[in-house]
Amino acid sequence: MPRLSVRGGVEPFHVMEVAKAASLRQATHGDAILLCVGQPATPAPAVVRAAAVAAVTGQVLGYTVSGGDAALRARIAADYDRYGVAVDPAEVLVTTGSSAGFQLLALAAFDVGDTVAMTRPGYPAYRNTLASLGCVVADLEVGAATRYQPTIAHLEALPEPPAGLVVASPSNPTGTIIDPAELASLAAWCEAHDTLLISDEIYHGISFGRPCASARQFGLGAAVLGSVSKYHSMTGWRLGWLLLPEHLRRPAELLQSNLAICAPAVSQVAALVAFDAPARAELDAHVARYARNRDLLLTRLPELGIASYAPPDGAFYAWCDVSHLTDDSRRWCAEVLAATGVALAPGIDFDPAEGGRMVRVSLCGDTTELDEAVDRLVAFLRS
Repeated sequence: MPRLSVRGGVEPFHVMEVAKAASLRQATHGDAILLCVGQPATPAPAVVRAAAVAAVTGQVLGYTVSGGDAALRARIAADYDRYGVAVDPAEVLVTTGSSAGFQLLALAAFDVGDTVAMTRPGYPAYRNTLASLGCVVADLEVGAATRYQPTIAHLEALPEPPAGLVVASPSNPTGTIIDPAELASLAAWCEAHDTLLISDEIYHGISFGRPCASARQFGLGAAVLGSVSKYHSMTGWRLGWLLLPEHLRRPAELLQSNLAICAPAVSQVAALVAFDAPARAELDAHVARYARNRDLLLTRLPELGIASYAPPDGAFYAWCDVSHLTDDSRRWCAEVLAATGVALAPGIDFDPAEGGRMVRVSLCGDTTELDEAVDRLVAFLRS
């Protein structure tokens, strides 16, 4: 028999499986509307694309140092001024997207058998990555009572303090934002219990009236994940970063130098201007569209019989209860795609226990397309 590792048997990321099926639908019918993937429908800002063209045509674009180009690290560090904190560029490790950053962090911080806590529902790739590395994932079952965010009570209910805690705000799939005071309390608890707080902040910049706090505001002990994928509309550029506590900086850099050498050089050059005013003006217009899409969907959800959903404070998702329609969200989403061309993300991806009655709807596309998708879903349910 061929030799296979246990880690190769990791659970699928079902959203990407749905996206694959939607691309086949588009090829055969030409009518697919993707409400499944968390990917902005807009390109990178014009100044970013211009910087990339200039770099490709005028520079060699070889390897950068493993930690990332010094100018980009300084620019990322400076961006944390908006939280009222001073970040040393030495804290920043530029990575091939936040996904690779999470992998580096997990490899540097945790050993096989270590317990890492995260919310359920929560981002499946984190759960699957930790499992593939031999970590034990402790699910913190969250719901409306805590705005789908973890609390100290959840941590105190565990048999013992975990080696790590993953917090995401705004969250995927719920879009909820943790209260700054609660994040401060979690940071203090983690510090007191030798638990590494991992704060996923990749959706910062996309919020609808509720403030986003950074874990970096509450001390130097947390690891922070950032990215240009979501707010900056640069998913395919594969550029993210970590803010690392001092004891993890050198191990993570050594792992990066062996596993990837460095993040893509052209993306590093282009991202230098992604934080500047011309880019932000364009990007804030996208956030305004996400807000309109959010309002449109919340207005129309009753037409689908959906009355229960997480409060979408930020990001670009709605986490919706469809228990009146199905208890098998994976099968139901496949049926919807086949009948209507509308691709939805099955809740089972984000909540292996209760997700059969939930779906995640992505709001980052064109407003007219979103309206059309709801029209198709209404017609499907009435047929």
